[in-house]
Amino acid sequence: MTTHTCAGCNKQVETKLACPKCIQMLLPPTYFCSQECFKANYSTHNKLHKIAKQVMDAKANQSTGVAKVPFDGITCDPNEDIQKRLSLPIWAKGYDFTGSLRPALLSPKRPVPSSIRKPDYADEPNGISYSEQRDKANNTAIRVYGPKELDGEYGLRHACAMGREVLDVAGKALRPGVTTDEIDRIVHEACMERDCYPSPLNYYNFPKSVCTSVNEVICHGIPDYREVQDGDIVNIDVTTFNRGGYHGDLNETFLVGKFDEDGKKLVKTAFECLQNALAMVKPGTLYRDLGTKIHKTATAQGCSVNRTYCGHGIGSLFHTAPNVPHYHKNKAKGIMKPGHVFTVEPMINLGGQADRTWGDNWTAVTCDGKRSAQFEHTVLVTDTGCEILTARENEPVMVWNE
Repeated sequence: MTTHTCAGCNKQVETKLACPKCIQMLLPPTYFCSQECFKANYSTHNKLHKIAKQVMDAKANQSTGVAKVPFDGITCDPNEDIQKRLSLPIWAKGYDFTGSLRPALLSPKRPVPSSIRKPDYADEPNGISYSEQRDKANNTAIRVYGPKELDGEYGLRHACAMGREVLDVAGKALRPGVTTDEIDRIVHEACMERDCYPSPLNYYNFPKSVCTSVNEVICHGIPDYREVQDGDIVNIDVTTFNRGGYHGDLNETFLVGKFDEDGKKLVKTAFECLQNALAMVKPGTLYRDLGTKIHKTATAQGCSVNRTYCGHGIGSLFHTAPNVPHYHKNKAKGIMKPGHVFTVEPMINLGGQADRTWGDNWTAVTCDGKRSAQFEHTVLVTDTGCEILTARENEPVMVWNE
């Protein structure tokens, strides 16, 4: 067990007891030697939470469109010098990374106009989606969507089409030298232009409008000031929430600049894993059977399938039933029926399947530091098969394109 300094008594102790409020607020973990010490010192420690909350609630700066905040060890103004922007966030100093990728600082949270419809978690201090929690506690059935929900002016098809447009805009901007923070800005503004809320923003306090996962990052990478390098592989994961109250979710992994053969093999294998899984989507298919097809596709190319993160039901909720695991011999429940809407998003690794999470409490990386790739679509089960709701226009089936 790792040794930490107790924030109450300053003793060096072996402990995993970290302040839950710090973790919820995405602050560096603060450790205590015991529950008694935590309770005795909480009133003093809680002052740090209040200061951090004031920083997070700083008003948006009119000239830059982002909030200017005092330096908090995690964010800095985009006008700071390059050395400051590329410095490690406070949680990363001394951190044991599994691969060569290193985080940089983040830009402040981008504002959303009051005219944009927001999901319930958008302004919740801890980003909690209470509608999802109620659904999880009270409902085990998979929702069936009909023409009214799908085809309305701001129905589910519209949300998915907006997500497709936003991802295409972001993908065109990706090149060596661009920062993932710039991709976040592009995604954020593209969402605003389409009268959509970027679903990741403040979802359980995720600080950005898109997930950008580079090289060994499996998923949930946080956009920062690091520049994309020649030869990187970058996944861009977009979800849009439209005025009708529906989410559309998709992602793609891009080969940037001059790529190596292993990188190409990995990305193409991830594409084929999703492609082969979607070919199985039709009424009567067991949700658990997708994992076997994905497993066989990945292992045939010497790759592995991450077991931690799964596809999910989506629509009026960002995440709901069904759960869609991507690995072999999973125990997912449910049979596909017309009207079911869900995502399939297998995360494929060049090395082992295991993952760990960075100290930012979001970024999932491979344990061996080897690269990971992913593709995702939101799909609708039809009477005869499936419809890819997040497909490109005039591309009803997935087509590999380097």
